[in-house]
Amino acid sequence: MTTAVTPRGTGAPARPAEATTARPVVVDVRAVHKSYGPAGNNVLALTDITLTVERGSFVCMVGASGCGKSTLLNLISGLDKPDSGRIGVSGRVSLLFQEAALFPWLTAAENVDLALRLAGVPRRHRREQVRDLLHLVHLDGFGDKRPHELSGGMRQRNALARSLAQGADILLMDEPFGSLDAMTRDVLHEELERLWNEQGFTVVFVTHDVREAVRLADRVVLLTSRPGRVAEQVNVDLPRPRGMTDPAVARMGDEIIAKLRREVLRHATDDVQ
Repeated sequence: MTTAVTPRGTGAPARPAEATTARPVVVDVRAVHKSYGPAGNNVLALTDITLTVERGSFVCMVGASGCGKSTLLNLISGLDKPDSGRIGVSGRVSLLFQEAALFPWLTAAENVDLALRLAGVPRRHRREQVRDLLHLVHLDGFGDKRPHELSGGMRQRNALARSLAQGADILLMDEPFGSLDAMTRDVLHEELERLWNEQGFTVVFVTHDVREAVRLADRVVLLTSRPGRVAEQVNVDLPRPRGMTDPAVARMGDEIIAKLRREVLRHATDDVQ
């Protein structure tokens, strides 16, 4: 696991649209099963999940409600353990939720400073790093504001700065923009893509919005209805930057939605039989 706590350089070139040489795997999920509840009356959430994520890639997971997307993120993050199978993670992980989960009694700067302090960064270095991190997420001038004084989009930027303060190599994002209006979400798509390009971290992103997945991802992973298993993986070879309303994004989104609909209908038919 990495111990880096300072933000990475911001001068990295944008990623090319085409695939480059093979990159090392940083998340390796092998034959994972996960259930909840007492023995004999348990609910199988995930079954035989096998998935790899390469360093610096952007992977989105989509599927029907209850298919285990959030459960899988919790397993990768170490917040929960599988019943069987193996999960290997190489790097420092940070988990971002739909709600920013900032400490409400701390300012934006203090929320970031706390992450640096817990990471062991000396006090004499923290003020400059906090300033740099808030600048990185375009929150200059808002460091003295508490979460309730920030918009929803600003709170998510603050949470992202806190994750970067932790030296995260892998960002696990559980519908982080799901509660935001369309315009704010579009802005944060651009911000996240910019930071991903500049900082070089890996993203595993859960969303119910298939077009959002196509707009952001290198690869979209389709999970079946419960119990969740990997039904298909779709490489997104569309050039960047992309927009939610781009015709190519819409077409690919419609194709993936059709695949998901077939999975849901198949699952419903199996339950009846």
